[in-house]
Formats: sequence, C-alpha cells, structure tokens
Amino acid sequence: MTRRSPFRVPAAVTSAAAALVMLSGCMTVHGEREVLPAVSQADAAKALKQFTDGFNKANRTLDPTVNTSIESGALLAIDQAQIKAAHGVRPNGNPNFNPLSFTDTHFTVPKQKGWPRFFIGDGLSNRRDRSGENTRWFLVFSRDSIRAKWRATYLATFPGNNAPELKVTGGYAEAVPVDGSSGLTVDPGKLSQAYVDYLGTGKGDFAPGQETDQWRARRAQGANQPGARIQWEDQASDLPPVALRTTDGGALVFFSTVYHQQKTVSQGLMITVPPELRGIVEGPMKKTMRMAFTTVSGQAVTVPAKSAGGKITVLNRIEAKTSVKAL
Repeated sequence: MTRRSPFRVPAAVTSAAAALVMLSGCMTVHGEREVLPAVSQADAAKALKQFTDGFNKANRTLDPTVNTSIESGALLAIDQAQIKAAHGVRPNGNPNFNPLSFTDTHFTVPKQKGWPRFFIGDGLSNRRDRSGENTRWFLVFSRDSIRAKWRATYLATFPGNNAPELKVTGGYAEAVPVDGSSGLTVDPGKLSQAYVDYLGTGKGDFAPGQETDQWRARRAQGANQPGARIQWEDQASDLPPVALRTTDGGALVFFSTVYHQQKTVSQGLMITVPPELRGIVEGPMKKTMRMAFTTVSGQAVTVPAKSAGGKITVLNRIEAKTSVKAL
C-alpha cells in the first residue's frame, strides 16, 4: 500500500503564493529582508521536472557535466561521482537506462528571509525497494539568490515511505535556524561535526541503528583483513544543512559529511582498482600497496528538542566514493 506524503500545502496557500509571485513582477520585493514563501507551487513543480529531466539525461549519456545544471552541494558530489564512475565502465553512455519518473508529487514550502532558501519536493518514484514497494523520494531544493536556478542538494527515502511529520502553520513549514537558536539538542550547524565525533569515538547523542553503532561495528570488523588494513578518518562538511521543524518540537535535518579510507596491503601484494571505480581515479593508474578513497555521505536525521531530550535518529544515508588515489 502506498503511503501518502505528510508534507502538505493547502490549495488556498498555493494560490496566495502564486499571487505573491505575480505581484513581485510588478513591484520590488526585498527577499533578503522580508519573510516570504521560498517558492510558489508552480515553480516548485518546474524545479522537480527540471531535476527529473536532467537526472535522466545524465544517467543516459553518463555525462557528469549535466549534474551541475540540476544539483549542488552534497547531492551533486554524490551523483556526479557515480556518473563519472559509470562513464569509466560505459564510455558511450547507457541508452538502456530506465528513466526516473514521479507521481503523487507534493511540495513543502517554508517562509524564509534572506538566502539561501529551500523547499522539499517529494514524489512516488518508479524505483522499488527490497520489498517491492515503490519508494518516495524526498528532494531538498535550494538556491542562493532570486536569479539563481533551483538545484537539488539532498535526497532521502524513508522506511515504508513514512516521513517525519512536519509542523505546518497556515500551510507553511517552519525552517529551523542552524545556529544556537534552534532549540534542539544539537544545532543543525553543528550536526556534521557531532556525527563525525560519534563515528570516531562512539560517544554522542545518536540512537543505535544501522548508520551509527552498527556502522562502527562494521568498520571495526573490516579494519584488519588477511594481508590488508583499512584506516578511517571522518571529516565534517562545510556544506550548509537544511532543517524543518517537526510537530514534536524537534526537527528533520539534512546534512553531509566526508570520510576517507586508506587501504594498505602487505609487502609483495598490490591493490587493484575495480572497473567500477576507475572513472574516479586521481592521477595515473599504477601498482601500489597503499590507496586512499574519499567518500561524500548525505544524512537525513531527526533531532529532538532540548526540552524533550532523547537521541538523534539517522533515518537515511546515501553515499558515493568521489575519488580514488594511489599513495
């Protein structure tokens, strides 16, 4: 059974936002000073279509330059790396790529002042999860000025297509400040570093799960292999997070991190780069006993309010290796 998105904007609000956009064409609206809807429903739908068309073109042609026209931030780093890697295997493109499409689309729009601004578009995709259910994609779109193009910066899917319930007042979601006024156990602006610290030490306000204590356990298990050793180093990202208030006073936050792996093999052995990673190799291909891998990771989490206490829950994480380098 397909679950509908909890992200809603009433039709009356849609009309009001559209009227505001029409009005702004006749008068000066200072978006850097006025609290205004981030986007009209019509322009949000246009942004999602542009993303879908560009995503399909990039994956059909395997041309990484296409990604820059539809994505930015963490999602650009992840998707562009995957396109480069695929191009290394299929330099002539992938004409048999199954085009992405969406139905039952919705747009969650906060009122904001200043830049950047953002909104969330979600739709039921034609991609299926392991259970055979169509997945609902939640895409964060952002832009830095009125003249800039909307680009997708984060992507998440949620188990059972059940997204956190957002606080909506008068048809608009509430953007959460990323600084110390967020009222959360960890401010969104500090979340990347907090996650990095947790992955390194196991200490922090993160709930147990596949992307927290279980990921640490998988790392420890794979660190020492017969004839090989893998070392990890996590790094906070300077890419801006996005946060929306949930009905319980907490927030749904999208943020990114970077991690590095160094693989070292025993004397007499050599590391072979698999074909699916040769498209992201930096420098010449050469025989080596040590190789470094860099990965960009994007997370969607719920962060509780300080007054409520509780743990940060990682709901979704996507990643891609962005570079491979012989040392």
